[in-house]
Amino acid sequence: MMKRADTEKKRVLLSWSSGKDSAWTLYQLQQDPTVEVVGLLTTFNSQFKRSAIHGVRQQLLRRQAQAAELPLIEIPLPWPCSNEQYESIMATALDKASAQLHMDAVAFGDLYLEDIRHYREQQMATTGLELLFPLWQIPTDQLARQMIDGGLKAAITCLDPRLMPEQLAGCQYNDALLNKLPETVDPCGEEGEFHTFAWDGPMFAQPIDIRVGEVVNRDGFVYADLLVEEGK
Repeated sequence: MMKRADTEKKRVLLSWSSGKDSAWTLYQLQQDPTVEVVGLLTTFNSQFKRSAIHGVRQQLLRRQAQAAELPLIEIPLPWPCSNEQYESIMATALDKASAQLHMDAVAFGDLYLEDIRHYREQQMATTGLELLFPLWQIPTDQLARQMIDGGLKAAITCLDPRLMPEQLAGCQYNDALLNKLPETVDPCGEEGEFHTFAWDGPMFAQPIDIRVGEVVNRDGFVYADLLVEEGK
């Protein structure tokens, strides 16, 4: 890969889940004068047209990209999807994105799980791309307060009812919610306790107006279906 001049900004593609950590990672990158975010990369379930983990409608992911004023690279995944299929699809997608966007690095919103970071580093070792982890090892109680105090607004889209009350599905991610979380739940949900959808914050040019639709139990998890607010 051609080395860029020191005066040029580092072109960064951000792995985008639609949640608060991705959104806050975007904000941190936006504050870095040496970095230019050139796009968001997201995966979605091709059968249900929803984000692969958070269960968010594809339409809302596109609204987020519009609010961030960035191109969204959408990677369809089959259902079910094996690890081998996933890795092959992602390798092809990154090759295409690199050719299209000429990026130097890929950023992730991971917080502290060493095994996930190691997996990403292993899978991307031959790409020639730098890996960035702007939120890495920030204490999650501190990070949660930073995000909320910084104006990030998000709603819980999915939770594990074995770990936290299912009534919290669809709730806003705010101080009141943090106070309701069991002590065993990470305040950022990094252990998979819950996932979110970021609908407003300093990383967006305008909010994404949403409302909470049906709440369902599926495959051992509770999902709150977020919908675009009618007339918005």
